[in-house]
Amino acid sequence: MRLAVLAAAILAAASPVMATNWNDTLAAAKGQTVYWNAWGGDERTNSFIAWASDALSARYGVTIQQVKLTDTAEAVTRVIAEKAAGVTENGSVDMIWINGANFLSMKQQGLLFGPFVADLPNARYLDLASGSAATVDFTVPVEGYESPWRLAKFVMTYDSARVSEPPRSMRALLKWAQQHPGRFTHPAVSNFMGATFLKQALIELAPDASVLQSPVTDEAFAAATGPLWQWYDALRPNLWHSGETFPENASIQEQMLNDGEIDIAMSFDPASTAAAIEKGLLPGTARAYGLEGGTIGNISFVAIPFNAAHKEGAMVVANFLLDPATQARAQDITVLGSYSVLDQDKLGPQERAEFAALPTSPALPTNEELGVTLVEPHPSWMTRLTDVWAQRYTK
Repeated sequence: MRLAVLAAAILAAASPVMATNWNDTLAAAKGQTVYWNAWGGDERTNSFIAWASDALSARYGVTIQQVKLTDTAEAVTRVIAEKAAGVTENGSVDMIWINGANFLSMKQQGLLFGPFVADLPNARYLDLASGSAATVDFTVPVEGYESPWRLAKFVMTYDSARVSEPPRSMRALLKWAQQHPGRFTHPAVSNFMGATFLKQALIELAPDASVLQSPVTDEAFAAATGPLWQWYDALRPNLWHSGETFPENASIQEQMLNDGEIDIAMSFDPASTAAAIEKGLLPGTARAYGLEGGTIGNISFVAIPFNAAHKEGAMVVANFLLDPATQARAQDITVLGSYSVLDQDKLGPQERAEFAALPTSPALPTNEELGVTLVEPHPSWMTRLTDVWAQRYTK
């Protein structure tokens, strides 16, 4: 019943105070199909996008066609190729789920439409103050060229039936792995989850983490990563399969945890463990937790390419994703479990009540338990970090 109420709220009439140009946008968007290029590796997300398409179709006459990606760079490469071929309108990519290096690349090459965020009516629910999480993407100013839609934060997951007290720092993780060889691993570093694990360790172990907020230099990289490589050299022999092979992604690692093959996994979604328990993908004794000193977090954005064929429809989708009722549904652990990007102080009493009524779980950490959110390093650090890791640890 509660979800039905939320759906009804989403489909209710928009605010009566609506700019004429937004009405023009709605009129132009009607009948459009938005080709949303989004990572397709999570069924909960895919189902949420399908639901959003149905809701948008009913309310605005706009539908979503998800183009499922294994790597966001696929969509970026497509836009680059179209620009090189002189395709400056009616492009094949209408919207991209994007972050970090891919956003920086598109911004630098003039491949983005906008700025458009200030034109979205639901942007009033965002904290758009200078330097806020909604205005910075991996240290790169957003400047209205991408719109937030979900919050992500690094967490570890363990089975409390097998692990009484999990390690709560990277140094503690090394000690734990040495005491329990073969019971821990991380996703392949070529996958964003494996790369995030390395970045989390780098932030904890670097002598001066502040240097990570600036573009990488040879000197800074050598100084910052020295302790990391020393730590990883000690960790690797104690990993599952002695660190010679790794699960392809976090979903496979989660299955390994469920099968009892390992004892600790990781995610970039604090609610993923509770959601997995709900679906029978993890035992009821699984628990998600944050690390001492905080963990990396960021906002996922959507951006519109400069040559998108359906810019108006893409803006309507972006605005819908910021609707408080949409955000509440997304945060529901029985649906998606993605923490909201909205500024709760900007919500009204009824909207706050929708969030307060969401189901909870013993596996769902509170904001206090998650601790502070650590800022992502500059995108150049991840590129250098994963390249050097591959040089050092792959044959």
